[in-house]
Amino acid sequence: MASERQIMVGSVPIGGGAPVAVQTMTKTETANLAATMDQIRTVAEAGADIVRVAVPREQDAAALEQIVAQSPIPVIADIHFNYTLALKAIDAGAHCVRLNPGNIGGAEKAGIVIEHAKRVGTPLRVGVNSGSLPAHLRDLEYDNPVEALVSAAVETVELMERLDFTNFKVSMKSTSVPNTIASNRLLAERIPYPLHLGVTEAGTKWSGSLKSAVGLGTLLADGIGDTIRISLSTFHAEEEVKVAWEILKALKLRERGPVLIACPTCGRLQFDMDTVVAEVERRLEAYDDPIEVSILGCAVNGIGEARHADFGITGAKDMGMIYSKGEPLKKVPTERLVDELFAEIDRYYAAGRKVLLDERSAAEARAWLAENEDDTALTPERIAMLEAAAAREETTEAVAPALEASESPVAGRRFSRA
Repeated sequence: MASERQIMVGSVPIGGGAPVAVQTMTKTETANLAATMDQIRTVAEAGADIVRVAVPREQDAAALEQIVAQSPIPVIADIHFNYTLALKAIDAGAHCVRLNPGNIGGAEKAGIVIEHAKRVGTPLRVGVNSGSLPAHLRDLEYDNPVEALVSAAVETVELMERLDFTNFKVSMKSTSVPNTIASNRLLAERIPYPLHLGVTEAGTKWSGSLKSAVGLGTLLADGIGDTIRISLSTFHAEEEVKVAWEILKALKLRERGPVLIACPTCGRLQFDMDTVVAEVERRLEAYDDPIEVSILGCAVNGIGEARHADFGITGAKDMGMIYSKGEPLKKVPTERLVDELFAEIDRYYAAGRKVLLDERSAAEARAWLAENEDDTALTPERIAMLEAAAAREETTEAVAPALEASESPVAGRRFSRA
């Protein structure tokens, strides 16, 4: 159900099978050139493919030309209410202009912007929000908010097609996660144009990230969505970018930087794993490669829970172990686990992405793991062993001997074994 059409926002392809693009929006007054450019550079470094800036005033539109010229990533001008600012944003060289059909002043004024964008070659984004639907759809919003959102989007799409303009993408956002999912599923069936996804006014870094992950993750897993923005109540736009990337990485849609795997901890934990995980996560920020690193809290989970990890730690009270791709590398005092982990990672890169194994250290690590394993724990390795043993038993004993009635677990109950 991925969009058939593709547009270009600057150098970034949107739709038509292109990778899902990450967007964010600056939190500064756009006319404050220094502050705006600082934030744009910050979000670009964090991984934003595209950035949007608010243009509510003439001075913001006037600053656009310099912003576009200096920005390391494409710039979208965000317009509400005043269609003349959209025209000025196009003339300033904005790589895309966002219009909200619910508040731009009707089809006539939207048409003026569309015609100008067509002449210049500027793509548009139709941005439909549940909080700013056209007046004639506001009653429908109370009865069927999903249909109201889809109707607003389709009406604007039809207007653009009547004007022979197809260089656009569409977004429909709601603060309601179910409504966001349902409306985008419906729209994806009705139009071939790229879709921009987001849960609008999602909330704080904590709650907003969760709502966005559920809403956007559901749609992306369905193959719906070509570009995303996480809307968080924070002045740090780079936090939105980080959350967006974690969603894409979790769904294996894109790779950027390391993946951290960490067990949830339980009563078996014998070392300060919270501190270790936080320190590992912080230090991994210095690495661009999509390396997988696992932190496991005890030898019960051992290596099995993250056998695929490029590198990992499993810990105990005084001693832990570092491993790679399921193979023990060395045992290490707990207080040195993090430093030794990164020493191994750096050796790996210095050797041309090759794990350097010291057999003596590895043997000591294997012995330590064997001493600390819980013989009763059903690790993946032990389950595999039990399954293999059961299979061997089945081949040697074609027919299992029947239990004697006196040995049966149902002996003495109201039914008997025949």
